[in-house]
Amino acid sequence: MTNNNYYCVIMAGGLGDHLWPLSREKRPSQFIVTGKYGSSFQNSYRRCLGLVPKENILVVTLERFKEFVYEQAPDIPKENVLLEPISRHTAPCVVFATYTILHRNPDAVISMIPADQFINDSAAFEETLSGALDYAANHDSLMTIGVVPNRPDPNYGYIQVVGGKKARNSAKPVQVKTFTEKPILSIAQAFCKSNEFFWNTGIYIWKGSVIKEECEASIPDITSAFKDWEAGIGTPAEKSLLEKAYDDSIKLSIDYGVMEKTSRAWVFPAKFTWMDIDSWETVYKSIPGLDKNGNASIEEAAMMKDSSGCIVYSKNKNKLLAVRGLKDYLVIDTDDVLLICPKDEDLYMDLVSDTLFPDFEKYR
Repeated sequence: MTNNNYYCVIMAGGLGDHLWPLSREKRPSQFIVTGKYGSSFQNSYRRCLGLVPKENILVVTLERFKEFVYEQAPDIPKENVLLEPISRHTAPCVVFATYTILHRNPDAVISMIPADQFINDSAAFEETLSGALDYAANHDSLMTIGVVPNRPDPNYGYIQVVGGKKARNSAKPVQVKTFTEKPILSIAQAFCKSNEFFWNTGIYIWKGSVIKEECEASIPDITSAFKDWEAGIGTPAEKSLLEKAYDDSIKLSIDYGVMEKTSRAWVFPAKFTWMDIDSWETVYKSIPGLDKNGNASIEEAAMMKDSSGCIVYSKNKNKLLAVRGLKDYLVIDTDDVLLICPKDEDLYMDLVSDTLFPDFEKYR
């Protein structure tokens, strides 16, 4: 039986364009639907349905992305779609969601879940999050879900835990010792070798009252900006007060603003495989059913010869993609852009950065 005090907040306001040319400024990566797999936002929403009452699922996104939410999750009540006027990273997002939920339920226990993640096992996700919600309901802690690294990856955040290797391997909640955001490769290798670190998934669980208290202590410049807005919830002035709160807030992540300062940070070990969908490489790793040469074709017809390790995709389902002689390449065909590029992230980003030039502005 689900607990009426438990809430899920899906953070879907990111400007993710790291899957260009599929993702653009006007349609970020969390709302990109790839064949039968749906979007990462839709998958996040489906996972939340098994955790909390449907009416306790909220989405925070930018005002200009609201139609994607309504289209992809049409049964979410509009009052549960919290619209940010501008992007200010995750700290204002957390404050906005926390004050909104506490206004409805002062006993709320809240899970904050990024929309752009790959999680391989919904049942294991539900088991992990249910355990973390129960733990947070009975402790004044700020929980983050941690995943044991399976490789040194400089693109992820790392959490060292009190008690070292033994504590990390205990499969129980453990207190945080240090946070390190995106270390260089050699340091990531040392972290993995020590067996004292988790990857930080960016999934957080806490009592609404506890995170409110911690935010007001650690990021008062942001919480004070929301004080007038909180008093205006449900009044005609609510929208203008929210716009002022965001105008007055600095751009800051909840990791830097609160989690790295608090003495209440704990890790709840995950029982699922996890990846941030932050690059084409992670998309490749998340696609099931690669062919015998490791090629991933996303739903459409593809004829692959002497090629391996490629991702091929076309928005036109009536188009055959015929590829020969490529290794570790992206072949991405959209209405207005055809991308053919090595899958290597540095080479890909070097090419995509050219869209910043005026001649290519319309393709961003």
